[in-house]
Order: sequence, then structure tokens, then C-alpha cells
Amino acid sequence: MFKCNKLLGVSLAAVMSVSASASNVFAIDTSVIDEKWGKPTVVYGSGLNDEQIESTRELFDIQDTNNVYETSVDANDLFTYLGVAGADNLILISSVMVQKQDAGTGVKVKIITPENITKITSNQYANAAITAGVSDVEIDVAAVSKVTGESALTGVYKALEANGETLDADRTQVAQDELETTNEIAENNSDNSNFNSSNLDQAIVEIKQELAEIKQNQGSAATAEQVEQVVQDALNKFNLSDIISQDDIDKLIAFAKKYQNTSAIDSQEVLDQLNKLSGSLKNQLSGLFNKAQSEGWLDKIINFIKSLFNRVEG
Repeated sequence: MFKCNKLLGVSLAAVMSVSASASNVFAIDTSVIDEKWGKPTVVYGSGLNDEQIESTRELFDIQDTNNVYETSVDANDLFTYLGVAGADNLILISSVMVQKQDAGTGVKVKIITPENITKITSNQYANAAITAGVSDVEIDVAAVSKVTGESALTGVYKALEANGETLDADRTQVAQDELETTNEIAENNSDNSNFNSSNLDQAIVEIKQELAEIKQNQGSAATAEQVEQVVQDALNKFNLSDIISQDDIDKLIAFAKKYQNTSAIDSQEVLDQLNKLSGSLKNQLSGLFNKAQSEGWLDKIINFIKSLFNRVEG
């Protein structure tokens, strides 16, 4: 029976992992100018030459440059927003297109070139952007060649600044730490069939929500012991506590302590955005199973699992 349960868990984890790569279905329309929010802002990596910029425009489906506002992100911006000094402009390849949306929309991220953004998922971008203070935007991310994608959020911050918004540098740096931490944990568990990155995304949301609730209820930030308990509870809730290593757990605890020392912990707007993202993550998982059922491959998976049981029992 243990073997059967293990096989079932591995098979279901494989199905669940597909949801991690699911992207929100939307597209920033550049064919017309939005009369309410104006032109989308496109931020190109400073490492792109003219030909690559044109290729990036095509990736974003920009047919008329008069309908967008264009700028670029460079090493100075990495220092301003992330505290990273001495970066080479030539390594900045990933680009973003950002469009502000109505209140309550949430942060939605679509990776246009998933084959070229090798490390960061759309949900990781969204989660970290909320930490930084980004709200109610649609974000497209694209790269003309393979890059990790870790600097793309800098372009989002630059886009918001170009539209008159100012972000807290402490929060943008902690957001980058969040992005790198969650990505590192995902990388560490990439060969573990029981690991599901969507569950990690949900756990991060839960941790941030719980820390905010503690601060609100007791009037002060969580103690070190409370932070550890919040992280452990979130990992238990999303079936990660027995999957990721203690070293990975310690990384989450270190991030949580940094997070609660930023102004994000007191922001109702952040909580609203996190609630929106949490709902989106749940909808992605629900949509995956609905699609599996409608297309008939859910039955195939179930039959495959049954065959595994029969083999073990035989």
C-alpha cells in the first residue's frame, strides 16, 4: 500500500506541476490608446541593439510605436531599485510592457517568451511585484535570447516611475530577495517529482498575509518564534514541509523577517493584491483540472494510475 500511495502522490504531483507554468489569459492591446490609462509603457533592456529592440517590439505585437511609450533600463536602475552595483549594461536583455488597470484587477503577468525566461515564473513575478508596491497592472515579459529573467522587475519599476509612481527602495530590494529565494528553492527541488512550485507560490502569499495579521492584531511585528511558526504552518498547509530541505525553510524564514520590516506589512493595498493573486492561483489549478477533464486526458491519467496499482498488487 505504501508503494501505491507513493506512486499516486508522484503522479498527482506531476499533474499539479503543470499548473505552475499556466499563464493568465490576457494581452495588452497596443492597437489603440486607452483613453483612461493612456499608452502602455515598454521598457527595453539596455543590452539590446536596434535590431533586437525591433524583434522585441514584434514579440509584444507593437505595430504602431505611437501607441506606446518606450524607455530602457540600465545598470543605474539596478542600483536604484535593487541596490546592485557594478552591473554590466550589456547583460540586460529581458524587457517588459506595463499597462495600468482598474482598481481590483490585481497584478497579472504574462511571459511572452517562456523558452527564453529560464528561471522566473509569472506567479513569482506577480508575488514579488506586490511586495514592491505594484498594484493593478498587466505586465508582459519577453526576451530575444535566453536569460534568467531576474532583472525584469526593474523594468516594471522603471515603467511605473515613468508614469509618476514612486516605489520604496527598501521594498523593491526585499521583493528581489523574494524572487531569488523562491526561485532558488524551486531550482533546488526541480528534480523532486513531489515538489509543486504553485504550492510554494501559495505558501509565500499565506506567509505575507499571516505576518500582516499578526502585526495588526498585536500592534507590533511578529517575534522570531512567530515568524518561524507562520512559515512552518504555511508549508504544512501546502504540503511542502516534508518536501523541501531545512536549508530552504531557513531561507523562507530569513525572507519573512525582512518582509515584515518593510511598509508592505501595514498596507491594505498589498493585502488586497495578495488576495487577488491567491484567487488567481486557485483558479489556475481549477482550470487545469477542468481542461484535463474536458479534453479527456484526466481519464487517461487515472487509468494510468490504476495500472500502477494493478502492477504493484500483481
